[in-house]
Amino acid sequence: MSAAPALSIFAPREEDTERAGRELGRTLASSDVVHLVGDLGAGKTCFARGLAQGVGALPGEVASPTFAIVNEYAAPDGRIVLRHVDLYRVADRARDLESIGIPDALEGAPVAVEWPGEAAGRLIPATIEVLLERRRDEEGRWIRVTRREPAVRSR
Repeated sequence: MSAAPALSIFAPREEDTERAGRELGRTLASSDVVHLVGDLGAGKTCFARGLAQGVGALPGEVASPTFAIVNEYAAPDGRIVLRHVDLYRVADRARDLESIGIPDALEGAPVAVEWPGEAAGRLIPATIEVLLERRRDEEGRWIRVTRREPAVRSR
């Protein structure tokens, strides 16, 4: 899969991380899959909150769907405008992902995936990868956004 040159952003505050997500969210197509990659506490959910705002979701609390696995965010007219998936507690095996409806339940709206593994990468390949990285010697975080050519989902 080829990729466009990455965009690197330094976000000194949480609001800057959210703003970067909002800007990317404004560009998403319904077929986009955004893989959010980073260590625990790197800002994946904060970035997803910005994505939800950028695609026009109703204002509200965007939380990590760690226990729900998938949260859906709707526009004022009721349309689902973003699906937010957290695979932290799900085994990275195709059969386990398929048993919870991935990828079939994710059609029709952009998808943000926290903790994507290899199986998730095959079932719901990223069209955009966002790497969030905190560095010990700096406040804030670095965000690297890479757009990829759409891939065919495999089973």
